[in-house]
Amino acid sequence: METNAIYTSFVAVGDSFTEGMSDRLPDGSYRGWADLLAGRMAARTPGFRYANLAVRGKLIGQIVADQVGAAAAMQPDLITLVGGLNDTLRPKCDMGRVRGLLEEAVERLAPSCKQLVLMSSPGRQGPVLERFRPRMEELFACVDDLAARHGALVVDLYGAPSLADPRMWDVDRLHLTAEGHRRVAEAVWQTLGHEAQDVEWRTPMPTSAPPGWVTRRTADIRFARQYLLPWIGRRLAGRSSGDGRPAKRPELLPFDGPAA
Repeated sequence: METNAIYTSFVAVGDSFTEGMSDRLPDGSYRGWADLLAGRMAARTPGFRYANLAVRGKLIGQIVADQVGAAAAMQPDLITLVGGLNDTLRPKCDMGRVRGLLEEAVERLAPSCKQLVLMSSPGRQGPVLERFRPRMEELFACVDDLAARHGALVVDLYGAPSLADPRMWDVDRLHLTAEGHRRVAEAVWQTLGHEAQDVEWRTPMPTSAPPGWVTRRTADIRFARQYLLPWIGRRLAGRSSGDGRPAKRPELLPFDGPAA
């Protein structure tokens, strides 16, 4: 990898994490770490182009079918690929199939760009992480292996204590807050060899008094009503939050957006 390399184009591939949920802007759209990273790059590279093909809720098979070919055809300098975590959260998950599809994605994307970046996704502290930890760690071991074989970089978000803090996560307990996305953008920026703008992105937030029992139970009820039950309903019906939703930014076009 070239330290402090100049990239003139960037394509992001993935699911809700890369789409930017829950870094909500005033107009109701989502920003997220990929937009923030693109903003930094655009600030130092005139004519910088950016596409974000991510769609919330997508499984790795859908990412391979709908996004990988399009990203490879664009032949950008930089591609990021984050996928497979949604699969691990399904009750019935064929990890062999997930690994195979992820390998297919990497084999198609790596030759089509100057630098491919993979990630081990962050995990929120709590019972969900503990339940699915073995699958997640199997997925991330596959990511490390593929990166080593195909010359990709890996951004280790799973091992960052700061991103495990529940305060970095939105009320849906599935997506990072704006501060979480900012730290992810910083992590990718540094992994690409650029000078750190925040050397403390891994550092946990200052400790604070835990919320009281009533506050916790109220939050649990809200979470179950607004997010958990609808999520279960979609799974039972075979639907996804991303069904029918187009890619966030489907064309590789000049970008004049947020920097962080």
